[in-house]
Amino acid sequence: MRPRESLRNRQVNDPWHILPVQIVRTIAETTDVVTFEFAFDDPTVAQEYHFSPGQFNMLYVPGYGEAAISIAGKTPRNGVLHTIRIVGDVTHAIARGGLGMHLGLRGPFGNPWPVESLCSRVKKPSIVVIAGGVGLAPLRDLILTLIDRRKDFASIHLLLGARTPSDILYRYEIDDWELAGLDVHTTVDRSNSRWRGNVGVVTLLLERLSLPECESTFVLTCGPEVMMRYATKTSMERGIPDSNIWLALERNMNCGIGICGHCQLGPQFLCKDGPVFPFANVRDWLRVQDL
Repeated sequence: MRPRESLRNRQVNDPWHILPVQIVRTIAETTDVVTFEFAFDDPTVAQEYHFSPGQFNMLYVPGYGEAAISIAGKTPRNGVLHTIRIVGDVTHAIARGGLGMHLGLRGPFGNPWPVESLCSRVKKPSIVVIAGGVGLAPLRDLILTLIDRRKDFASIHLLLGARTPSDILYRYEIDDWELAGLDVHTTVDRSNSRWRGNVGVVTLLLERLSLPECESTFVLTCGPEVMMRYATKTSMERGIPDSNIWLALERNMNCGIGICGHCQLGPQFLCKDGPVFPFANVRDWLRVQDL
């Protein structure tokens, strides 16, 4: 006889149940991007809440609505991190609320990055993570997971592009990532007098990257769609099979479970079938202008 599921477990697993959370910490990443730590009001719910890298939550602000926000990580005290660009009504309301604000959370939703699948397909694969701008946020927890499993990979590369040096997210963590075995290459569109790194599009970093065995290399990318199109094109020109490329896509997600249709891309729904996709599943739809 199956044990009865606790009420709290049912609440955590119910996609329509809104979990009360509070903002307990904020980090200003850039002029318009902030990382928020959300603490669950119920400590038992905090322990039972689990997610995988690449999934997202729906954040609810009464009077303003919901917004789908990728999960950037979890803290040692079971808080959830969301790195948010302040661009719409919901995100502006969250930014104005600041520390101590109470709001609602539904989730997690979506398909995650396929870490286990990559390890099972190839012994000690090489991983190339390509991030553009705020696209680093859905990749942050993936990066931490890869670092935790560093021995399982031949190499792990992060190719990071941003508009300017001040637009680079998680600048306070990147040195630690490198010390833990991550090979980081950064480029910006516009430099300043203090910048000593690369200038140009992020795909230039991919063209220069040393990849001894492209057949056993996997590319995981998130950022502006035009960047991801060129990243996949450059990857395949380097000899990386299209079956080894994964993308995280963004659309206007309203429900999180594939009912409302706002995030439809061809026959698929980003909230339910994504947001992480094998490139082969979306390549035809990425060619369609304004889809």
